[in-house]
Amino acid sequence: MSNLSHRNPEDFESEAMNSNNLWQYVQSLGPEKVAQLSQPSSPEILQLIQRAIVGILGNLPHDTYQPVITTSRDELGKLLGSAMVDGYFLRNVEQRLQMEKSLQLTGVQSQDTEQS
Repeated sequence: MSNLSHRNPEDFESEAMNSNNLWQYVQSLGPEKVAQLSQPSSPEILQLIQRAIVGILGNLPHDTYQPVITTSRDELGKLLGSAMVDGYFLRNVEQRLQMEKSLQLTGVQSQDTEQS
């Protein structure tokens, strides 16, 4: 049996504040930055994020079930870290797609100019 259930919740808070850089980073973000980072720039990215979360947590219909998820602080930190990495990856993919589209458009325009 784990000794964690008998610990004072304040102990967890002081440990997290002293040793968890990710938590400190999240707390340092201002509300406008959180809002900006929380908004995917396309519906496709939003759908990918939703699928990733459903894949991690499971897919029970919220109108029929009221699922409760319990986890440890460490596992929650891993989940947050994973979500952040996924978000950075998806953002980079989206930026690359936009860049490729603009390069293709530029290539088509330059071909049109050469033909004229």
